[in-house]
Amino acid sequence: MMNADLHCHSTVSDGHLAPAEVAARAHAGGVTLWSLTDHDQLGGQREAREAAQALGMAYLDGVEISVTWAGRTVHIVGLNVDAENQALIDGLAATRSGRQARGEAIGEALAEIGIQGAYEGALHYVNDPAMISRTHFARYLVDKGYAESTSDVFSKYLGDGKPGYVGHRWSKLADAMKWIKGAGGEAVIAHPGRYDFSPVEFAAFFDEFIQLGGRAIEVVTGSHTPDQYREYAEVARRYGFLASRGSDFHAAGEGRIDLGQLPPLPADLKPVWECLV
Repeated sequence: MMNADLHCHSTVSDGHLAPAEVAARAHAGGVTLWSLTDHDQLGGQREAREAAQALGMAYLDGVEISVTWAGRTVHIVGLNVDAENQALIDGLAATRSGRQARGEAIGEALAEIGIQGAYEGALHYVNDPAMISRTHFARYLVDKGYAESTSDVFSKYLGDGKPGYVGHRWSKLADAMKWIKGAGGEAVIAHPGRYDFSPVEFAAFFDEFIQLGGRAIEVVTGSHTPDQYREYAEVARRYGFLASRGSDFHAAGEGRIDLGQLPPLPADLKPVWECLV
């Protein structure tokens, strides 16, 4: 049986391990088909691909693109993309721009509630300051004792409406879809259970995604609860989506589940990898 893990992160974006180390952990977890999907960045693809191939895992080049839709952030995973496609590379570079300014603004917002030096502290967890994210702030705040876990940090400080939240204008959904499709990839709605949309908003989002050529959705993911596995399996059936599966691994102990350890997709859903491998 194919043990696919098609959503995880390395130090190239906001993960704790280098791409080759993530590959080794995926292999140790029993993964047979893997994709590294760093946020808005393709810089780890060559290392990840070569490490996967050396370990005997099948590999798909991937990326997770940050999108602003209806004023909120959603993520679209691109699988089996051409990591050398110039339009995709340029689009991701444009999407990344502004992360550093946003990070500085988050630091200022946290300082206003008495948490000093958060931006400088978060930088210690980043390889590239241009890739600073809320996850890096979360790790700093946990280590300094402001919260018990990274998820606790988002609940208290960094989530929408919280004192350290700073919005950012990411790429448009239509642009992200164009870049993925232009690079020969398959677009996947990442962890839909994380989005605070009403049923009407979800319907509009799914309809627009389909109109733009989208065919797949994450069903079993480390960002979903078991109840959400069932909920989004039903969404996949209703819309005819291909189903994807991925741990959304960032670091040991940070997420709900480790690489390769997810339950299988429901047997009646068609896996997205059947169209890619």
